[in-house]
Amino acid sequence: MQPDQHQQRRKGSSEMDFFSEYGDANRYKIQEVIGKGSYGVVCSAIDQHTGDKVAIKKIHNIFEHLSDAARILREIKLLRLLRHPDIVEIRHIMLPPSRRDFKDIYVVFELMDTDLHQVIKANDDLTKEHHQFFLYQMLRALKYIHTANVYHRDLKPKNILANANCKLKICDFGLARVAFNDTPTTVFQDYVATRWYRAPELCGSFFTKYSPAIDIWSIGCIFAEILTGKPLFPGKNVVHQLDLMTDLLGTPSLDTVSRIRNEKARRYLSSMRKKQPVCFSERFPKADPAALKLMQRLLAFDPKDRPTAEER
Repeated sequence: MQPDQHQQRRKGSSEMDFFSEYGDANRYKIQEVIGKGSYGVVCSAIDQHTGDKVAIKKIHNIFEHLSDAARILREIKLLRLLRHPDIVEIRHIMLPPSRRDFKDIYVVFELMDTDLHQVIKANDDLTKEHHQFFLYQMLRALKYIHTANVYHRDLKPKNILANANCKLKICDFGLARVAFNDTPTTVFQDYVATRWYRAPELCGSFFTKYSPAIDIWSIGCIFAEILTGKPLFPGKNVVHQLDLMTDLLGTPSLDTVSRIRNEKARRYLSSMRKKQPVCFSERFPKADPAALKLMQRLLAFDPKDRPTAEER
């Protein structure tokens, strides 16, 4: 057998392994594996109907854990409704021929080159124009999401996809929630977003209620990371996280502390030695003054002091 024939046969068998018995499988030509996780595997592929490059996420044994199934269903439903240039697009969902065989699900997304985490890691020469364009896209996406009464709840560099032309798109809505009115929503117990980008009111579920300001805080943390190349608050635990926040922002006012419902948190912050806020221009000496002014507002300790995405 010729080497290229052997390669083609091996590639064909890998496509069969990836797609199992799914009827739509012949529409997509698998290219390579681009990601793996506890949920399954992601491959890049060519849509042979359109010629477009796509990413196909295979989620195996979807009903093995109902909490995972609920998260996946939530993400699919939201992404089918949230259509915006700054949000990753679902192109197609592949289901099995019969419900009896329903174990795996395939979700086809537009293909992006990388994510913001990798962009920050690989580029130490991002310009002010990059900073502005990245922040503009993130806040524009957030304005659209919040206008739909949705909170993302897990914004971090790895959940923001990127292309070589600096286009950003928010992804991973598995933890997102919908609020059906304008009142702050009771805190969700299953909130497990990455600690480093979590707003102070979510550290230990400090506030009994919160608003879309949680996403605004995350954008502030991400923007600081874009400016410096390093995470702003890489806390090892909740207490360390609060220590890092107050080291930069100073201790919160008595008024802010008094409205914190969690007694242990209130006690910890009340007994903390008085810290003065650090001047942002000293902490971020190379940053544009206008950018720092905005970042300071995004990172207000009290959620009511943060701007909305529209006010930015």
